[in-house]
Amino acid sequence: MRDADGMRDVSAIRWHMTVTGRVQGVGYRYAVVMAARRIGAVGWVRNRYDGSVECEAQGTRDQLDRLVAAMRAGSQWSRVADIAIDEIPTLTGADAETAFSVRR
Repeated sequence: MRDADGMRDVSAIRWHMTVTGRVQGVGYRYAVVMAARRIGAVGWVRNRYDGSVECEAQGTRDQLDRLVAAMRAGSQWSRVADIAIDEIPTLTGADAETAFSVRR
């Protein structure tokens, strides 16, 4: 699928990401939410029991690339060691998300 000028691929993709480093208790999830909303991606982010942060995001490849760049930067107090990314099936229809949020 192309955008209105016929130049970029705007088809939706979905990524599952696991972020390691100092990413809990430092405002990281909220930095991710703010970046995703600014970029226009939908999905969620949450802390995991092992100290990592888990995220699923859906949007265009450009949106997700921009989100990952923002996730690497994190918050002022976070330090991202690694982001593991897996492409997963997109959510559509009744399962489709309309916003980006923090999950508990």
